[in-house]
Amino acid sequence: MTVRRDFKEPARCRPDLVIGREELVTSARDQLARGGSVLLHGPAGIGKSTVLRALAADYGDAARTVLRCSATESESHLPFLALADLFGLVLDEISDKLPAAQRTALESALTGRGESTLQRDGLALRLAVLSALRILAAAGPVLLVADDLQWLDSASAELLGFAARRLGDTPVQLLCAVRTEGQEYDRHLRASPPDTLAVRLNPLSRNQVSALLDHRGYTDLPRSTVREIHRTSGGNPLFALELGRALGENPTPPRPGEPLPVPTSLRALVLSRLDMLSDEARRTLLVASAGARPTLALLHAAGRENAEAETAQAAALGLLATEPEGPAVRFAHPLISAALYAEAPAQERRAAHAALSTAASDPIERARNLAMATTGTDPEVAARLAEAAALARDRGAPSVAASLGLLAARHTPPDGTPGPDEHRLCAAEDAITAGEVDLARDIAREVLTRATVPADRIRAWEVVIEAAGQALGDVDAVFPQALADAGDDPRLLALVHYHLAWRKLIVEGDFSEARQEAAHAAELAARGGDRRTELMALSFQSSTETLMGHPNAPATIKQAMREPQDPYVACHHNGVGAARFRWLMMSDQLPEARSTITALLREVRRRGMVESEVHFQRFLAETELRSGHCGRALDLARESLRLARDSGIGLGASAMLASLAEASGGDVGQALALAREAAGRAEEDGDQMYLSRALAALGHAQFVAGDAAGAVGSLRRVRELEQGLGITDPARGRWQGDLAEALVRVGEPGEAQDVIAVTREHALRLDRESVLAVLDRAEALVRAALGDHEGALSRLTSAQDRLAKLGYGLEEARAAFALARLRTGRPGPTSYDEAARLFRRCRALPWLRQVDEAAAQGAGEPSVLTAQTPPSDALAGLAAMERQVAALVMEGATNREIAARLFISVKTVEATLTRVYRKLGIRSRVDIVRLAAGRHAK
Repeated sequence: MTVRRDFKEPARCRPDLVIGREELVTSARDQLARGGSVLLHGPAGIGKSTVLRALAADYGDAARTVLRCSATESESHLPFLALADLFGLVLDEISDKLPAAQRTALESALTGRGESTLQRDGLALRLAVLSALRILAAAGPVLLVADDLQWLDSASAELLGFAARRLGDTPVQLLCAVRTEGQEYDRHLRASPPDTLAVRLNPLSRNQVSALLDHRGYTDLPRSTVREIHRTSGGNPLFALELGRALGENPTPPRPGEPLPVPTSLRALVLSRLDMLSDEARRTLLVASAGARPTLALLHAAGRENAEAETAQAAALGLLATEPEGPAVRFAHPLISAALYAEAPAQERRAAHAALSTAASDPIERARNLAMATTGTDPEVAARLAEAAALARDRGAPSVAASLGLLAARHTPPDGTPGPDEHRLCAAEDAITAGEVDLARDIAREVLTRATVPADRIRAWEVVIEAAGQALGDVDAVFPQALADAGDDPRLLALVHYHLAWRKLIVEGDFSEARQEAAHAAELAARGGDRRTELMALSFQSSTETLMGHPNAPATIKQAMREPQDPYVACHHNGVGAARFRWLMMSDQLPEARSTITALLREVRRRGMVESEVHFQRFLAETELRSGHCGRALDLARESLRLARDSGIGLGASAMLASLAEASGGDVGQALALAREAAGRAEEDGDQMYLSRALAALGHAQFVAGDAAGAVGSLRRVRELEQGLGITDPARGRWQGDLAEALVRVGEPGEAQDVIAVTREHALRLDRESVLAVLDRAEALVRAALGDHEGALSRLTSAQDRLAKLGYGLEEARAAFALARLRTGRPGPTSYDEAARLFRRCRALPWLRQVDEAAAQGAGEPSVLTAQTPPSDALAGLAAMERQVAALVMEGATNREIAARLFISVKTVEATLTRVYRKLGIRSRVDIVRLAAGRHAK
């Protein structure tokens, strides 16, 4: 019997549960599956009821009886109300089985007939609740679901606690939720069964809030707005959704510098104690809410003479968080500050800002408050804001500079000099630097609706193009308009042709055309005296030539590094410093590459250049990965991916590098997922350049996962793409060694040798030492597969030594692993020690697991590279891998055993057997065994 099924979570709401709650839901589910109880706790609006209903829906079917109660504050004074909710519908089933005294006490409490109280019938009532649960559990498991325990009437709470502590092994589980702050859940835990798991629901991260808003349909909010929602809500999902709803219903978004609109529902929730403040204390809090970093000293300077006493009063009411060690005035929750500000009349807000415009010590804060205190246009205010924007820019706070620039535009008269659109364009460019691409694009589009000056229009078009990121195909229509606006001005044409070079590369995948466009842009910029654009174009040209293996690459890099330099270009992710870093990496100069990218990363962080930070964090991770520092690389790659997801910039590239790092030092399953994500994004954006990098990462992850056939498929496609793109430098993606080794594993040593020969030709021409060493390692495996055992050993030993000298720790370890598997005779238990030591030094956990598995197979197992094949004429026409598989079938090995011994997947075994059947003209494994029997009979 199951009671009260109406508590189930509606299907349309269930997806909310998985947003940011995966781990805690899993732990709660495991606890319930073990027969234990769960207590969910956290502040109001944090999502306890959603999780509770979903868990109850999942586990309700496993219980014969489901009892539920949900208390409210308005009914908490009514005795036994929760008890009635729980047992009212099952009273008829249990009453006849209760002792008379217990039945009378329970019926009196549930029906309200009689004068039952805990004081008079305490023991009988307590025993009745315990007996009722035992009676129900005798017929099958019982699940008791209780929401909002804090509002349970005291009589019901005491009775449930009494029973819960005495249930023992009785199959009764409690699934409860309670509103708490801090550690207040302890008293509720003491009233729960001893095996209860307390699960605290914490605030959502910024990305989780973004996902929640998207799920509820608030998809058009700019990232800057989502960040403000997260900040104001404190990560509380209810608060975030209410703020999102208010923005969705408000036709006029908040102006720059203004807080978010706070709906009445939330104001009432967080400001219920505001009426208990004096008028003066309320004004003091309003000044604090208007300030960016309020302190007692600032409040005093703003005219709040009794700030200490008034903030103490607010802290006593829970509106402010006490800070005994510091001078800061901090609200207990960001929403309290936002609601307080939203509740105040406009005149009082302006008065608060006016006071802060003179009291604040920071010039940026003074300018911002002056703007918020001023209505209409005012040239002096606009000038102050422009100066503050420049100061913020110099401090490395481009997001603040963008906000101040928009405020300056708002206060600039239409005929002012500079005009409003000049301030807007500066704000858009600052927003691009800060990674606020949605805001930047919106500002630029607005300027284009009225701008007539060609230089202003080109600046706006530039912002639109840069805001598109890798999806340049989405702004194809912009380029003809921009060329028309540029006219015959070489400075303006240089800017347009620089972006056309990127389009040629990303959308069309034509390195040669992209190189020519970049060279043309550099010439135009030099003619027009625009050194910044000239340097950016030369940097692009040199990077393209490097990837192409073009002989002019070194000369172009030197040309790009000539003085005078531009500080912005020097540290930009597409600038001179980045071009030099790529050259160093591809030339095997890892220590210098590391110091170069570390310095660049430090500088872009100082300047607040978010997009460059995303890319440079990824570059540093790549440097560490090449050096064999897999743990460090994994940490950096994950941080780069987090930053990319947060800003919406460089997601595909960061996912690609994170995949490589996971495959080397983390989780191979995650590596596969990230590589597929990166490839999907590149295909969606029409980005040919990063599509090949993403597929190379996918092929590497498949290879590490043991799916050699999958790796061959992915890496063959990379080869086709790069041939079409005109990329000849093998140091760009370094996938060729993986392809050759995977081809050996699937029984295609001939094709593997072809890959090695073609790649070696380019590597020799470009002096790529590390690539040549990896190719030698792969060729050793080809030789082993073809029977040249001694030649394979010699080449592998040489490759390992060279990789060690070059500082490629992971590649060195892979060579040692191949050597261990190639040793003749019966390998002993320590034959893999050197490979294991090197992989441990690299923290290459997926590879270390492979070494452990290989060593655990025991002595006498034939190597994947040296498995003996039967000397049968019938098998002579098979490829090496096919002969190895056939030999193991003849020994009686299953497909799974063959896969384990040859380090390939079961699917690869099945596919290889299919080819064996076709070539030998047989139908099954039995026929292979018959071949072996026939051979032995001779």
